[in-house]
Amino acid sequence: MSAEPTTTAEPTTTAAPRRGSRHDDFLQAAAQLFAERGYAGTSVDDVGNRLGVSGPAVYWHFASKEALLTEMLSDISDTLLAGAKRCTSDAGDDREALSNLVRWQVEFALDHPELITVQARDLAHVPAPARQRIRRTQRLYAEQWVDALGGIDPEVPEPLRRAATHAAIGLINSTPYLAASLNRSTVAALLEEMAVAALYRALGVPLSHGDGKRHDELGRGRGDRA
Repeated sequence: MSAEPTTTAEPTTTAAPRRGSRHDDFLQAAAQLFAERGYAGTSVDDVGNRLGVSGPAVYWHFASKEALLTEMLSDISDTLLAGAKRCTSDAGDDREALSNLVRWQVEFALDHPELITVQARDLAHVPAPARQRIRRTQRLYAEQWVDALGGIDPEVPEPLRRAATHAAIGLINSTPYLAASLNRSTVAALLEEMAVAALYRALGVPLSHGDGKRHDELGRGRGDRA
């Protein structure tokens, strides 16, 4: 989520308007292929073939492969930010907000490992104006975490809180590389507990009862197989 130069005009994507579930089917197929082969190694024909149609059928929904990627990554950042805002607005205090944010990121990463891979690897292929908008949305998402950490301990410098945020998100986003032998509940508990512990350690603040709720699930899941 590194910063890039900002522009004054709000850019728009080149993707065509959504046209129902088939549109989302193409996005999902493209995400799987981009994760497996990389953006450069995937053609529009590959996306169509994954769904049993010709490549030109994709162009009814997207102007180009670039437009497909642009909408995909815009959706990811917008979805994460909207979820983060719900996490903080639903929380009774900053500790609860932080726990909610960690849980939301864990759930998203486990539900969409292919999107996590594409976001990390292929953002550079998005045209600059749309890429800048995506980067801004990512920064706004991270600020939800930074603000929650500041509410827990306002004395901790903002740069440290921001570094801790990116480290915790990076830890959670390692999900595509975790052992397949672990079941989902075990992985979720492991990631949530580690991320919460790391964030509080960075603040120098002790964990309280209820910070990171999945200790029991982690204990039950040790040694479990998928």
